[in-house]
Amino acid sequence: MTRRTAFAMAAGTVTGSLVINTATAAADAPAPGRPVAAGANPALRTALITQVTPRNNWRVTAVAIRYAAPIDMRGGVIPPSAFQVTADLGGQSAARTVTRVYPNTAARADDLPDAGRPGRYLVIELDPDDANARASGTDPLPLHRAYTVRQVADVRTPGGDLVLAAGPLAIRNDDVITPVVDDFTAGSFTDSTGFELAFRLYQPEGCVRSPGAAARYPLVVTLHGGGEVADNNVTQLTANRVAVTFAKPERQRRHPAFVLAPQIPLPRPMDGPDGTDWTDPKVRTALVELIDAFTTQRPVDADRLYLVGLSSGARGIFNLLPRRPHTFAAALATAGWGDPSTMDGITHIPMWTDHSIDDPVVPYREGRFGKPGTWTLMNTLESAGAQVTRGEWANDLPKAEFEARSRALLNRARRAGSHVLFTSYTPGTTPVSPHFAWAQTYENDVVIDWLFDQSR
Repeated sequence: MTRRTAFAMAAGTVTGSLVINTATAAADAPAPGRPVAAGANPALRTALITQVTPRNNWRVTAVAIRYAAPIDMRGGVIPPSAFQVTADLGGQSAARTVTRVYPNTAARADDLPDAGRPGRYLVIELDPDDANARASGTDPLPLHRAYTVRQVADVRTPGGDLVLAAGPLAIRNDDVITPVVDDFTAGSFTDSTGFELAFRLYQPEGCVRSPGAAARYPLVVTLHGGGEVADNNVTQLTANRVAVTFAKPERQRRHPAFVLAPQIPLPRPMDGPDGTDWTDPKVRTALVELIDAFTTQRPVDADRLYLVGLSSGARGIFNLLPRRPHTFAAALATAGWGDPSTMDGITHIPMWTDHSIDDPVVPYREGRFGKPGTWTLMNTLESAGAQVTRGEWANDLPKAEFEARSRALLNRARRAGSHVLFTSYTPGTTPVSPHFAWAQTYENDVVIDWLFDQSR
């Protein structure tokens, strides 16, 4: 049974259908029967490998070709110039930059410098910074059969033996593989008023394998930003790593948890001057009912419910916590804004907030729609009785140094008995856009460990 089949079976009323499909796995043992002639190794199936990146959203980062027989380079290296890859998107056809080519035992990229080992798959890595590397705009791009691969030079071992022969035929991709994203099932929830909210759900391995076991798991609810309001039930996962990072294998091994990623539908709800997105009464009611229903129907540890959100998702956190002050164990809110008059009702809730000082989209102090930003909210929270531990550093520090700063801030908070932390990012240090403060937040093991340590 595949993991996806297990997810679909365990999901009950949640549909297992996904917008994207994974390639069919196959054993790497040599095919029985007559030996394959030198270089005569036909390609059977081709898949794009995509990746959700911290700052550049969803990108096509490799092509994986499955061949009839294993590919063994006997220590040799395949030159990138042996293959040409072209992307046909939106009526435009343009070449992709091939950076590495190597065999592998599965349709996945290998991060090691000496990547690859003999196997039926050939992985062609592509430059993620290519102008046409994107896998989505507002909605996913039509990637099915959008990529063409041509082998333009023979591939030989160091001894000169022919491994793959060049030829005039080109192949197109049949599948699209997005690691981690493919492990989320798709579903929808209709609330008591008839309003429907789409969502994606990741279920921890232990729950999938033993759905009747007594174990209960934390629930992480991720609230996307305003740019992901759509009807595709995909971009709340692929536009940034807010949900994906909680479901990646290394994170789940450390902190197994359900990850629930709802998506606000179009047309964009706008009830009142600040009734945007998650603060819209229709959306907020559906979200609360969805969380309540999920918590009672699945093996969720009700004392370990966590809210995580960025931009208007962080606005949603500051709006929801005062209405449900005893539901959530902790929250991570990045680049948000909110109503300072409600801060006195949430002084007891552990929070780690962060914001770029030079954010032009949601200003650090002024916020949006007449509601102030994180700096002002934290000041108000402190005036209401919460002790806020503050730190400031550059948002483009290497991961190890970034986490060292976070660890020092956390240690200072613990010594002071503080459960509210606030990180500010020095102007000019948040890459791509000063608003994208969240790129390192969810990759930060110190912050995530702190989150899962909190219990209601």
